[in-house]
Amino acid sequence: MPAALDLVAAIYLDLELSQEFLGQPGQRAGFLLLAGLLGGFLFIRTSARLIRDPNVTWWPGNVETSSGLHIHHLVWGIVTIMATGFAMFSFQPDSPWAEILAVLFGIGCGLTLDEFALWLHLEDVYWSAEGRSSVDAVIVATIVGGMLVAGAAPLGTDERGSVVAIASVIAVNFLFVIVAIGKGKLLSAVLGAFVPLVALVSAARLAKPNSRWAKRRYAADSAKLERATRRNDRNEALQDRLFNLIGGAPSNDADDGRDP
Repeated sequence: MPAALDLVAAIYLDLELSQEFLGQPGQRAGFLLLAGLLGGFLFIRTSARLIRDPNVTWWPGNVETSSGLHIHHLVWGIVTIMATGFAMFSFQPDSPWAEILAVLFGIGCGLTLDEFALWLHLEDVYWSAEGRSSVDAVIVATIVGGMLVAGAAPLGTDERGSVVAIASVIAVNFLFVIVAIGKGKLLSAVLGAFVPLVALVSAARLAKPNSRWAKRRYAADSAKLERATRRNDRNEALQDRLFNLIGGAPSNDADDGRDP
């Protein structure tokens, strides 16, 4: 009998926890939107890689009209964002439709951000080196979305404390963020806007050799520039391997295969 009571209590506890999932409805919707974004990105990037692989002939491939017009998946993403955004603002539905629309909105964001490089450069650079900016955009969106869902405030703001103290924290952290940007560390600057320690560390470390900070403060034959170059080469090699794993190698690093 005690074992049965323990089982009932465990089930009841699980139900209670599920009802309090991520606290507030807005927080839940934000989490589901972020999950939809990542899911949409991973699906469409995997699809693009399968299309590119000449050994994969069973995958359906691109969407083309009878006239041969290739419809990029950012078009479907934009349409999804517009439709779900209009539905949310117009009908303001309750659960579960609000959560369903959040997931669909996130999927639309994922499809669109996967081709961020195309609407940035206004040409098809999907598999070029410039196309890596799409992966950067997804990473930045994930960091910002994740921090907001977790309840973090930009620039280290906090409702507790005096106005002067809060303003001082924001100002100091903002300065560290600006320095990190000047040193060419965009991702660290974005994360540092929510986590002040990251901005502080990024501002204190060596700048990237091609950054504005390095060009102005590191002499051409200085030991700092040499160390910064060596560190940057190691970091870029690691980043390239990671990005190749996530998004596929650029066309200059791998065979093109079928058209993306």
